[in-house]
Amino acid sequence: MPITCCIFDAYGTLFDVAAAARDLSATGRFPALAETWPALAEHWRIKQLSYSWLRAVSGEHTDFWQVTGEALDWSLEATGLDGDAEMRAALMALYHELACFPEVPAMLATLKGRGQRLGILSNGSPPMLEGAVGSAGIGDLLEAVLSVESVGVFKPARAVYDLVGQAYGVPKEEVLFVSSNGWDAAAGAAYGFTTAWVNRKGEPLDRLPGRPHHVLTDLATLPDLEVF
Repeated sequence: MPITCCIFDAYGTLFDVAAAARDLSATGRFPALAETWPALAEHWRIKQLSYSWLRAVSGEHTDFWQVTGEALDWSLEATGLDGDAEMRAALMALYHELACFPEVPAMLATLKGRGQRLGILSNGSPPMLEGAVGSAGIGDLLEAVLSVESVGVFKPARAVYDLVGQAYGVPKEEVLFVSSNGWDAAAGAAYGFTTAWVNRKGEPLDRLPGRPHHVLTDLATLPDLEVF
């Protein structure tokens, strides 16, 4: 069955999650960030994901904005940067306008030009996703932006992946799901999607029930996959 829908994870896949810390450091407003921003960005992302998983398992759901703020607070303390309310506010504000990776607009335009139905499936809350999509200028290329808030649980809960079929009205076999998170690509594969893992850091394959069908180093070559 041919692929008719290409659905993307948002954070780390289309949008650069390190951009907030890196871009704020580059302004020079907070000199303490100059050497610590890479560690801050790494801690922030790891805690953001781990808090989402723990909340999903415990049934203590809240939106991704709160999770992102709680992860940032832990990370600021871990890097010795806590106590600066202005810095915290600036970092959170920048998360609404994360830069997309440079190859993203052309890649999306190529796929849309071939008739693919494109969209996002993300842990992000609707306001966060709206801000990032608008800032990146890719909204006109997307048919839908799907948030876990409509089901009240984070990935990799199957109810999240169900949202694609509900929104697009297509069977799993027609969906290519693309994520930079190895666990997400694995979960999507176990669910029944064809999946592509964007392994930007050259990490080992996760030992999980599902296995990504394709592994890429970035999104530039996604339109070249033989699934289309």
